[in-house]
Amino acid sequence: MSQKIDRETLKQKLDNGEDIKLIEVLMPKPFDQAHIKGAINIPLNKIAKEATERFQKDDQIIVYCADKECKASPAAAEKLETFGFSNVYDYEGGKKDWMEAGYPVEGNDV
Repeated sequence: MSQKIDRETLKQKLDNGEDIKLIEVLMPKPFDQAHIKGAINIPLNKIAKEATERFQKDDQIIVYCADKECKASPAAAEKLETFGFSNVYDYEGGKKDWMEAGYPVEGNDV
């Protein structure tokens, strides 16, 4: 089972410039509308293939989706662990939690 990360810990990692791979696992349209600043988009249905091609197995990877009800990020974290990634976190609060805190987002609708 993947590790969880909360909003404040994620913000701290980003503010400190830690080498993390922050991935929104929603489809491209919601990603383009708004996403956490610095995130990349790899939809859930492509996560294993793209991550295997782009990242090292011990990279710190943080996945998120829309909100706590969204099941895409827990599924992505589980899939990454199945493919041998050892440092995976799920930001359960997702984009909604981040935006409600007033933290930086980027995209076409912000």
